[in-house]
Amino acid sequence: MSSPDRTPTLGIGLGIALVALGIGSYVLSDFASVTALIPAVFGVVIALLGVVGRQTARQRLAVYGIGALALLGVLGSARGIPDVIALLTGGSVESTVAAVAQGSMILIGLVLLVAVARDLWSDSR
Repeated sequence: MSSPDRTPTLGIGLGIALVALGIGSYVLSDFASVTALIPAVFGVVIALLGVVGRQTARQRLAVYGIGALALLGVLGSARGIPDVIALLTGGSVESTVAAVAQGSMILIGLVLLVAVARDLWSDSR
């Protein structure tokens, strides 16, 4: 795989993972809150941007879009950091499903941000 395709391909894979995370969270929370589907919405758009980035000359724009959504996902999930820390240290939280979903969203978003930064860094050299 050539270097320019890496971030869009990663976007497709992690977008699909976010869709699975969102749907899984919604099901595991007994369909209690539609907000559990937020990772799925992000995942669909990120995966679509990955497809666009792999198949068109708009790769740079797609990578920027992936980065923007990853940043929004990290910032939006940041309020869950105390619950993630509580889970990791053996504490209790109101919703384990929500804490795991938010922690996963942060982790996936950070991986995507690193990939986007790597692409931008390599393009600027």
